[in-house]
Amino acid sequence: MCAYQVLVVDDSAFMRKIITDLIVRDESFNIVGTAANGKEAVEKVKELQPDLVTMDVEMPEMNGLEALPLIMAAHPLPVIMLSGINEQGMKETIMALEAGAFDFIRKPSIAHAQDIEQVSKALLEQMHTAMQAVRSRLERKEANERKAALEQAEKTPQEKPPGQAVTEKRTGSQASTDKPPVVPLAPSPAVSAQPKRDVGKSAPATAKQETKRQQSGTSVTAGRIEQPAPQPSKSVQAPTVQKKEDLSKGMGRTPGQLNSSNTAAGKSLHGKDKAGLVKPEPRKTVISSATPAAATPPVTAPTVPATSKGFSLKKGVHTSSFRKLVAVGCSTGGPRALKTLLERIPGDFPAPIVIVQHMPPNFTRSLAQRLNTLSPLRVVEAEQGMTLETGTAYIAPGGYQLRIVPGAGGKYTVSLKMEEARNGHRPSVDTMFESLLSLTSLERHLVLLTGMGSDGAKMMKKLYDAGVQSTFAENEETCVVYGMPRSAVELKCVRHLLPMQEIAPKLVQVVK
Repeated sequence: MCAYQVLVVDDSAFMRKIITDLIVRDESFNIVGTAANGKEAVEKVKELQPDLVTMDVEMPEMNGLEALPLIMAAHPLPVIMLSGINEQGMKETIMALEAGAFDFIRKPSIAHAQDIEQVSKALLEQMHTAMQAVRSRLERKEANERKAALEQAEKTPQEKPPGQAVTEKRTGSQASTDKPPVVPLAPSPAVSAQPKRDVGKSAPATAKQETKRQQSGTSVTAGRIEQPAPQPSKSVQAPTVQKKEDLSKGMGRTPGQLNSSNTAAGKSLHGKDKAGLVKPEPRKTVISSATPAAATPPVTAPTVPATSKGFSLKKGVHTSSFRKLVAVGCSTGGPRALKTLLERIPGDFPAPIVIVQHMPPNFTRSLAQRLNTLSPLRVVEAEQGMTLETGTAYIAPGGYQLRIVPGAGGKYTVSLKMEEARNGHRPSVDTMFESLLSLTSLERHLVLLTGMGSDGAKMMKKLYDAGVQSTFAENEETCVVYGMPRSAVELKCVRHLLPMQEIAPKLVQVVK
């Protein structure tokens, strides 16, 4: 089995060595080269055509954020960003995720071996998930093209070779001895070339197997899901981000949590991989909670200041009197999905939106600040005791479990606690969804977006069984990783399965 080729980009020679050593522990990956800055990375991607890139965010001459779109334009592929914990690094990391980076990890603390081990687990997990996503997209594309070719062949009668019509009029004995060769069906359109090292990494599925997999995926929710008419896969984002969307297609917005029975490629990525590495629970919160104090500043519970900054800066109706609430959960690919969602919701939206995005402490604050500049809504990082208001989106802070609880005067407030990780995450979507079970006086609307794992699906099912019928999930076509939404679909608790760009309009229609 050929190893995936990885390019490591970092301005520190020592950090390049650390990251390289972490990667080559897994024989599924091989280091094809290194680069010291973004400019050099762009050149080496063109030259070496790696399968995957790990790239530092902050570098001289050309940083990771500047290099990312150039790399994607030349050779679309998964890019995992390595971010420092300083404010500038976090802001640029969020922007890189919007621009199409697959995901990010926090840089390890060189002084702490335990921290390096945690980062190693998270990095290898993300790399496996990224490459599985690429393979799954290519397999699905090939299956769709084969299906389209077969349908076209059935609709269009084949032209007979010259002389064949005459041959058919001959007697049976003549036809059997003098029959011209039958023209075979036209082959399916060529699939975009896979990376050269993909050969041998997974057994190609037959058209029959792929068709069966597609059919089974649809039948899971037959009669329950409102699916839109098939949409061209290229129009995922607004025109202003069309280039980025086209590039993200190349790196594969596809499942990261397939059942091992679905594809041969999926079998090697569940349980133990080829090197015998057991895949850990999903990544980010575990890393942050296990990081020594010397590596990461201590986390303190966000509290409501006398006057919350930014609360009066946006137009719209902001009132604590409401009867509707929207709850959103997402993970890998979430920042970009949230941008698409919140940009399309008006500032006078008549409900608060509470969001759990799997992300370490401090990064969630940068995410909220960034989304606040892009959305008509007011977007803030949730704080302990904060009263929910309409026209506002609340991002759960990394390192805390968030719940919505009834407050005085019929209001609803935020409760934050440093509890154990749930489903490998803190914050956890299941914890937030679970807090909504008792809020029966509210009209609750649930949304699950891209992300690996199954966080949120179990509690969405409980709420659905309890009578919450407004449930949304992002479909496979636009997910970076079709894990969390897929889990909910398999539990048959999703009413609206939609591409990312259609969720906000439908949500606004349903809520208003």
